[in-house]
Amino acid sequence: MNCLIDEVIGVEHEYLRHMSRMDENGLRDLMNSYGQSVWDYAFVLTKSPHLADDISQDVFLKAFQRISTFRGESSVKTWLLAITRHTVFNYRKSAFFRKVLLVGFRPDRQASQSAEKEYLSHAYAHDLWALVLALPTKYREVLVLEVKYGLSMQEMASLLGISEGTAKSRLHRARKKVSDALKEGEGYETI
Repeated sequence: MNCLIDEVIGVEHEYLRHMSRMDENGLRDLMNSYGQSVWDYAFVLTKSPHLADDISQDVFLKAFQRISTFRGESSVKTWLLAITRHTVFNYRKSAFFRKVLLVGFRPDRQASQSAEKEYLSHAYAHDLWALVLALPTKYREVLVLEVKYGLSMQEMASLLGISEGTAKSRLHRARKKVSDALKEGEGYETI
């Protein structure tokens, strides 16, 4: 299993080394491959689509400028998510971020077979995301990194700069908080 992971990381490292010799086409390729993941992670951390747009642009600009510094110790996705996280924290430190009113999550409408199913699905997804976004950042991050991005415990720990045990503990607490909130809520039994 580790050989396969090392092989994938090696391929990605070669891919980035090749891209470092490219011009704006390399940036476009990087954005096409990982743009949605970076934006989604920025949104989860900021709760603002406008800030997620700005942060995503900054992330790819930083990544392209520093593409030659990628050491291949993680996947490209993990590397970009780490840049995203650091960029979000830098935004939070700025006076601009503290003055911006953060708005809640509004899920997109999706077509469904019946109005009742659409309403129930929409209400459940909205409630679930509201619970996740209401979690403290340290719990929200690990939950989203596992569920949305499928990162391993080792990748999460590396990205967040914490031990694997701390990552496991935070993930367990995040799941428990969401599960407890759902049980207390509108009759949802489990996640």
